[in-house]
Amino acid sequence: MNYTLKEVIGRGDHLFNSRGSFMSLLQSIAENFYPERADFTLERVIGEEFVANLYSGYPIIVRRELANAFSSMLRPTNTEWAHVTVEDSEALSTEARQFLEHAAKVQRRHMYDRRAMFIRATKQADNDFAAFGQCVITHEIDWQKPSLLYRNWHLRDCAWQERYDGSVGEMHRNWKPRISELARQFGEGKLHPSMQRSLRSDKNASAEGNIRVVTIASEEYGSTIRQPFRRITIDVANCHEIENVPQWTFGHVVPRWQTVSGSQYAFSPATVAGLPDARLLQAMTLTLLEAGEMAVRPPLLALEDVIREDMNWYPGGITVADSEYDQRLGDVLRPISQDTSALPFGMDFQNDTRSMLATAFFLNKITLPPSNSKEMTAYETSERIQEYIREAAPLFEPMEYEYNAVLCEDTFDHLLRAGAFGPPQNIPKELQGRDIHFQFESPLHDAIERKKGNQFMESRQLLMMAAEIDAPSIATMNVRDALRSALHGIGTPAAWLNSKDVVDAHAQAYSEETEQQNELNSAAQAAGAAKQLAEAGAAQSAKA
Repeated sequence: MNYTLKEVIGRGDHLFNSRGSFMSLLQSIAENFYPERADFTLERVIGEEFVANLYSGYPIIVRRELANAFSSMLRPTNTEWAHVTVEDSEALSTEARQFLEHAAKVQRRHMYDRRAMFIRATKQADNDFAAFGQCVITHEIDWQKPSLLYRNWHLRDCAWQERYDGSVGEMHRNWKPRISELARQFGEGKLHPSMQRSLRSDKNASAEGNIRVVTIASEEYGSTIRQPFRRITIDVANCHEIENVPQWTFGHVVPRWQTVSGSQYAFSPATVAGLPDARLLQAMTLTLLEAGEMAVRPPLLALEDVIREDMNWYPGGITVADSEYDQRLGDVLRPISQDTSALPFGMDFQNDTRSMLATAFFLNKITLPPSNSKEMTAYETSERIQEYIREAAPLFEPMEYEYNAVLCEDTFDHLLRAGAFGPPQNIPKELQGRDIHFQFESPLHDAIERKKGNQFMESRQLLMMAAEIDAPSIATMNVRDALRSALHGIGTPAAWLNSKDVVDAHAQAYSEETEQQNELNSAAQAAGAAKQLAEAGAAQSAKA
């Protein structure tokens, strides 16, 4: 079906209007965990205090710690965390591996260019992902600079629709830029006449436009071009198309942490589990604060007509009592006795709630399990890594495959089409036409890959034990291929490794050299034996 511009606007309106209750949920989550983003259902005033309704900042801290863990563990700036590869990469030649490593370095340099805003966009997106279970990042090449450009968008302004396979295939994004900014980006001639008049008016020079950016499949908008997507920039108020450009990629990365059938929107398992505890912690903290204040400043009992109403409560203040009062009747002002025996229980309950929040936000899962001894066997190390993988997989897998992988693959596509990796003919033939994907240096992936090194060490120990019983059994394992796989697993650069042909040639030369040496040794031994026989014969003749 081919949609008209008016129908595209209507589709977006329907998507935005049908998620009212979901916005209320995100507002509640933001108020407890991410107050800086708590403007889903209300409009923030610049300078407004974010946390006026909170009594404890611990829920904000656990969200911040989890978001920081995403960036520090999955995208560490001091490490080449993304590696370009293909399926069956172990069969690639050294030349192909070197090209892939070169491409990864080029891509990293472009992504971390200051003008690309990559760190800023992903930092904002990590916090959205931790709190709301999803985020929206756009990626494109800004040809005016030129450089890559990444931006994170407020979930309030984005509504999307899934395709038949469950992927996000249609995005509607509201945008309110200044009209002057629209004219600078697209050109004044592409704006609606009413916007052009506002642009020329001094009174409306800073007016904002009601813009919607829609990314939709090309065939759904009546296009037969090769590019699978179209990005349409629409002036909604005037039903005017400002720009319509084709795209090879969707242009949006929408990682979703935990999805449920029947909804295109996701949830954060951290805040789903932690929201009740966050609310409980706020109420509990308020109660303990009031109880602590009651213990420190208890309510007082004053005798009527003896204590003046304008008492001086500040430190050092003096209040004069009626001089005719008989002191034998008791103190004219005395505290009402309070039972504070429950305060320690309340503090323990508060600490337990904090511990539950830390567990809900996986703060106890983002490090390797502690070892009980300084030295561990290979088996103990392997079991410890397996325990870590089982516990960390639910946290890192969605981010690797739906966040980092999509972001890197789309960026690679941008750079490849822009010629950043050099002329196409320089790409090794064995890589041409193959799908590129990425491997990442994360605690999860690193643990899985480094397991190959531990397996090689365990296999070596078993072979040595078997050789003591049956020497020919050492030929059971292909040691060269096993070693190469283990070296790849621990991250050895391809430039450090020789190709299989070079290794086979060295092995052949070594075999020939060993064979020649054995022949020389045999000849020397034979000559020595002949010499000994000759000397023995000569000695025997002399005696005769």
